[in-house]
Amino acid sequence: MKKISLILLLFILISSCSENEIQQFEHSGGSLHMALDNEPSTYVPRTVMDYYSATVLSQITEGLVGFDPKSLNIIPKIASSWSKNNEGTIYTFVIREDVYFHPHETFSSKKDRLLTTDDIIKSFEMACTYDASSMEPAAYSFVFKDILKGAHEFIEGKAKSISGIKVEGNKLSLELLHEDHNFLNKLSNITVAIVSKKIIESKKETDIIGTGPFMYSKYVSADESSLILLKNNDYYLKDGEGNALPYLDSLVFVFQSRKLEQLDLFERGKIDLIDGLPTSRITRMLEGRIQDFNSKPPKLILANNPLLESHLYYFNMEDDRFKDPLVRKAFNYALDKQVIGRDILRNQYYDLGDFGIVPPISKTLRGYDFSSVKDVSYTYNPELAKKLLAQAGYPNGEGFGSVELRYNINDTHSAVADEFSKQIFKVLGINVNIDGSSFEQLNEDGSLGKGDIFRLGWSADYASPESFLMNFYGKFVPETKEEQSLINKSRYNNHLFDEFFEQAKNSKKMSDQMKMFSKAEAELMKDPPIIPLWYTGDIEITQSYVRNFHFNPLNYFDFSRVYLKEWTVEEYEAKHSLKKD
Repeated sequence: MKKISLILLLFILISSCSENEIQQFEHSGGSLHMALDNEPSTYVPRTVMDYYSATVLSQITEGLVGFDPKSLNIIPKIASSWSKNNEGTIYTFVIREDVYFHPHETFSSKKDRLLTTDDIIKSFEMACTYDASSMEPAAYSFVFKDILKGAHEFIEGKAKSISGIKVEGNKLSLELLHEDHNFLNKLSNITVAIVSKKIIESKKETDIIGTGPFMYSKYVSADESSLILLKNNDYYLKDGEGNALPYLDSLVFVFQSRKLEQLDLFERGKIDLIDGLPTSRITRMLEGRIQDFNSKPPKLILANNPLLESHLYYFNMEDDRFKDPLVRKAFNYALDKQVIGRDILRNQYYDLGDFGIVPPISKTLRGYDFSSVKDVSYTYNPELAKKLLAQAGYPNGEGFGSVELRYNINDTHSAVADEFSKQIFKVLGINVNIDGSSFEQLNEDGSLGKGDIFRLGWSADYASPESFLMNFYGKFVPETKEEQSLINKSRYNNHLFDEFFEQAKNSKKMSDQMKMFSKAEAELMKDPPIIPLWYTGDIEITQSYVRNFHFNPLNYFDFSRVYLKEWTVEEYEAKHSLKKD
């Protein structure tokens, strides 16, 4: 177990003069280290479009509400409670009056750091403001667009304020254009985290100042770059016994794209948990250290976690060749995903891509008609693939030309890209040139259509098919090819899909919503802009001394109640004896 350095400890002790007056959990302290495959691409919440930025920023910044990491139920954050009217169109939030932003030179005193409704209004207005490149922020696209009353008029400069936002004392209400069953889930999105109005107006947002349980300390550039976060001693939430949160003194994210290197760090005790094993070492790790998993108490804790996360390739729909659905279907039928699952992933997945973009986790997405989607999806059929390509006018690939596949480099993605290239040439006679780049470069090039086929890994922001299907909603396609398409990167347009998608969003009943979302996805797969590859089911391992940590289908991490404590034999036996009773 790692101990926090003396320098960090001194910083923590002096960062709040009221530290000694706050009741502390008996096992508070220590530092937890976790590896991430990539560094955040942004530190401004409203612009977040990737999992890595969201994971880091969700420890530092917060919204009105959030997720319980165990159940994924919506829980209070900056808003202590909320209510809605009978029509489900007006949400009223009671804003806490004891929330402070992290210390920063912009603030003149602790009182000056107190969060007010002005900060919320300013954050939401910035979420509905075009950036310097005339692009709408992710927060607007994901959360407020076509939902919050007055948001459209505000972003277009036709109004000086957002008419759907009202304030009375410490109560803030949001009026919607129509009922949205997922609105509270959307408000849990990191893109609508609250940032200080003073910080925004001082143009200091990249200094990463929030209200969350941890605050930014420093970035360390080394062989494995890392980001160090320290305990926020002014954090407003407490546990059920009145102890201060968070329990940890510090949280360190180590950035390492190679899973083999991550595993080496884990085995050397440099990180405390590993999310996904390198495929080449699964057997060695699980069978070679079986005693560490089975001892009482165990040294390691194993979780096999099905995730709301899809891996796929998407077509650039501006390419004339891919405007023909016969071509896209041919590519889908030409891929033997069983080979990828067996030889590359080594069976470390939840399911192969025999459905659509929505992971087939029926336990989490209750009422979704996965069977209707699977009926129109694709499994390996090389003869049909050749027939469809010939019908499209390219028998044996003649006259089709080569295809550029863009992906971000890591062990798995590189191997899958190589296998895809081999299989497409073998079945269709088409050369696929693979072009690996950084995660950041792939995102940018994908949004600008610089390539023919692109890799995408998409993690749900909340447990709803909407979080996946929105990637193909036609209204997210910009008017010109030169503009970035940040959400609908394939620039897919299908009026029937859009119609079903909109009906789902506007449904009064959750059952009707799930029905219409499944119809939308079935339509999507009849005219596929994607090649589904697999749905993530990661093997995740933690050191047993990491307590109160929860994996979940969103891979959403909340470290505020995590603590570090070695197990004793007596404690372990007592706990498991109680479970049996």
